[in-house]
Amino acid sequence: MSEKQPPSLATAGGVPPEEDTVEHTRKAPSRRAATFLGGGAGRNLGLVIVLGLIVAVGVATAGVQFASIDNLLTILRLAAVIGVVSIGVTFVITGGGIDLSVGSVLGLASVWATTLATQTLAADTHWIVMVFTALAVGTVAGLVNGVLVAYGKVVAFIATLAMLVAARGVAEIIAQRRTQIVTVDPFLDFFRADLIGIPVLVWIFALVAVAAWFLLNRTTFGRRTIAVGGNPEAARLAGIKVQRHTMYLYALSGLCAGIAGVMMLARTTAGSSTNGQLYELDAIAAVVVGGTLLAGGRGTIVGTVLGVLIFASLTNIFIQNNLSISSQSIAKGAIIVAAVLLQQRFATRRPVAARGS
Repeated sequence: MSEKQPPSLATAGGVPPEEDTVEHTRKAPSRRAATFLGGGAGRNLGLVIVLGLIVAVGVATAGVQFASIDNLLTILRLAAVIGVVSIGVTFVITGGGIDLSVGSVLGLASVWATTLATQTLAADTHWIVMVFTALAVGTVAGLVNGVLVAYGKVVAFIATLAMLVAARGVAEIIAQRRTQIVTVDPFLDFFRADLIGIPVLVWIFALVAVAAWFLLNRTTFGRRTIAVGGNPEAARLAGIKVQRHTMYLYALSGLCAGIAGVMMLARTTAGSSTNGQLYELDAIAAVVVGGTLLAGGRGTIVGTVLGVLIFASLTNIFIQNNLSISSQSIAKGAIIVAAVLLQQRFATRRPVAARGS
């Protein structure tokens, strides 16, 4: 008695194994491409393309003057200070917070580092005293923000808004609404110098960006930052001290504002309570355009750097073509809205845990 053979896939209404394999092979490259474009590398590639298009527009409208090496260095020098500020803000936003005080903290750091007492001590000892003063002021201001947000349970928007007002007020009191000129020549000689033809300020920006990328993507601190921003309660249950880590994030943002304060002193040769005005808005704009989620849980240092370069190049194009500041503001606003809309679409299509890049 012969055994009944099981019906084939074709007679059962299924797909033959050979055809299923071919179909899977066809879909695999498209899936890999979709994964690449939806990930950090794909987002950064999109920013590179946008930056390339902006450069092409600059060359087409301003010609050789825009494409010159001197103008390129001007763009990089313009991007350096706000770039360092934006890197600090990237960590805070990735961790689920917001920092509106970075511009005022930058101004306070620049004023405190150029007081008569600080510059006299620097002249008698070493100009590094001015640097340490600015970094200490920025870090302490960031710590105050962190303590208020993490332990005082003050909403980050309110706490940093209060610091924005207070830091600017303290800077005005210290400087008596005057501009404090840097008189320590060795300080200016160092920070205004060039290294292999590239300004020291640009090198500082590059070093801060590399260190920040490593910290976010290759250390436990970075993984904890993403975890805290993605789901604070889950991070707490996983053993992460969320409050302490949040405080560290704001301190790091303050430290970056202090570094930017030193760079601002080198660029303007003066400490002023008006230094860094509206930098918090430019920094948040660069971070958002770069691909960091405002809701937290995903951050990208590479994207932030590209976002800063996009806005710096755009500003340079407007200046080269003698266009108004109002036009610049409209263009920046349109770019920010487009970036947020793309973020929302990405979050809807890919509801998975995000990683830094």
